Amino acid sequence: MRHMIEDSARWLAWSIENARRWKATPPDYVVFVIDSDLSPLPPQRSGWQRFLPTRPSLRSRLDAMEAIAGDPRVRGVVLHLRDLDLPASSLEALRDGITMLRDQGKHVVAWATHYSGASYFVACAADEILMQKGGSIGQLGRARGYVFLAEALERVGLRFDALKIAPHKTAADALTRTEMSAAAREMAEWLLTAEREELEMAVAEGRGIARDAAVALLDGAPYTDLEARDAGAVDAITSEEDLPRRLATGEAPAHLERWRSARRSIVAPPPEHGERHVALIRIEGLIVDGESAHPPAPVPIPLLGGSRSGDLTVTQEARRALEDKSVAAAVLWIDSPGGSATASEAMAAALERLAEAKPLVVAMGAVAASGGYYIATPAHWIVAHPGTLTGSIGVVAGKLVTGDLLERLGIKRELLSRGSNARMWDPERPFTDDERREVQTGIERTYDVFLARVAASRDLDIADVQAVAGGRVWTGRQALERRLVDALGGLEDAIAMAREMAGLGERAPVRAVELGRKRIAPVLDGAAAIARHVADGAERIAAAQSLCISWLHMSRPGGGR
Repeated sequence: MRHMIEDSARWLAWSIENARRWKATPPDYVVFVIDSDLSPLPPQRSGWQRFLPTRPSLRSRLDAMEAIAGDPRVRGVVLHLRDLDLPASSLEALRDGITMLRDQGKHVVAWATHYSGASYFVACAADEILMQKGGSIGQLGRARGYVFLAEALERVGLRFDALKIAPHKTAADALTRTEMSAAAREMAEWLLTAEREELEMAVAEGRGIARDAAVALLDGAPYTDLEARDAGAVDAITSEEDLPRRLATGEAPAHLERWRSARRSIVAPPPEHGERHVALIRIEGLIVDGESAHPPAPVPIPLLGGSRSGDLTVTQEARRALEDKSVAAAVLWIDSPGGSATASEAMAAALERLAEAKPLVVAMGAVAASGGYYIATPAHWIVAHPGTLTGSIGVVAGKLVTGDLLERLGIKRELLSRGSNARMWDPERPFTDDERREVQTGIERTYDVFLARVAASRDLDIADVQAVAGGRVWTGRQALERRLVDALGGLEDAIAMAREMAGLGERAPVRAVELGRKRIAPVLDGAAAIARHVADGAERIAAAQSLCISWLHMSRPGGGR
């Protein structure tokens, strides 16, 4: 009843507001400034953080484009592109938004003072590519640098003692090697080739030229403004001030407005409605043992400054979605390079219970690798962007050895212990031979469990999984070819699939899972839990004792999947 009242209120408000917007005069073109400060989703905030100002997210920009696409009075969109230091998945999502606008008959113009490889990749999806007088296109090749710190660490008395399951599991190479291994080079080469091929295809399709002509255009960069126009890399040279005249129909210049002001006159799509909805669960940043944490603003500290997804939080979100009878399906958004093996297994187990009772769909962001791929295995359907980095099915464990550094600094330390392996994770010395055997046995067991999960999830033989595992990282397109994902696309595709699998309408709500103060105990059988919950209206079914796999505690220093 509460949701019915809320839906009625939303529809009434939408009708009144849209009646006002229809009377207003919208711009001919809506202008978006697209820069690097564009996170895939709005930041997760709680408590006092909710009152902090937020910048637009990629999701909010795509929602705005959807609104523009549905308003017949708006002729098109101008994308003012700055340098875009964004992951490939975000660039591809922007291109998807441009394609959606063009499919709805909107004219899309890309304009920039200067084009980098990333901004040109996005621009090639537009109807027109324009550039400022005196502007340029930078080099359009692809290069990736890799840093190796083993020698530098050794000079200050540090060493990283690591074990891994396969040569392609390169997570610790930066700390343990002085140069790239043959396996690491092979993998880096195929990833770089795939990235270049995506750009070649984008240019060929966007500029309406053959693939070899696209290669020649890319290899001809950098270009001045005149060279870019003569090479067909851009359509015209014009200032931003002259855009109204260039986009005019007849003698009257086009009316351009930034989205912030234009949105008050753009007809809004119908509101989402209904009690049954799709639950959104987000896995972002490192996977850790403990609670999730999300800083209110980006912190430039690698590994420590970003978001963290903890098993204590994510398992509760999965159980809440399972318990809530208004949740018809769930979408799991993953943007994580992995982390703790124990936390990954705990999350996967809880998500598996959810998937027993309700459709579970995974959308991959910039990276869903190692533990990030592990937690995707319970899903019924996985979608990734072509440039998503995924796979890395393997295990690495290790510790930073600080003994020499302490000695050089004159720091004395005494450690008392009992038991043969009590000092296994002591940072003052490397592993002994016996300890290395113990750690190796642990990561081999973890790897076997990982392989088994992937094989069961993807309906593959273990041998087939081993052929694409071993720590190998793949792009989303390569993962599709190897049956590690089901389709190429983004979050909107995952939501549409979840709605379809649950028999919901196309405007069924998508709501983030909200945790209450009450902690939910595990349920042995997801389907039975739903049946009993619906039947007797109980707030929660009594906790069933779950079976646990004894794992190597990968959360120790250097450990993780």
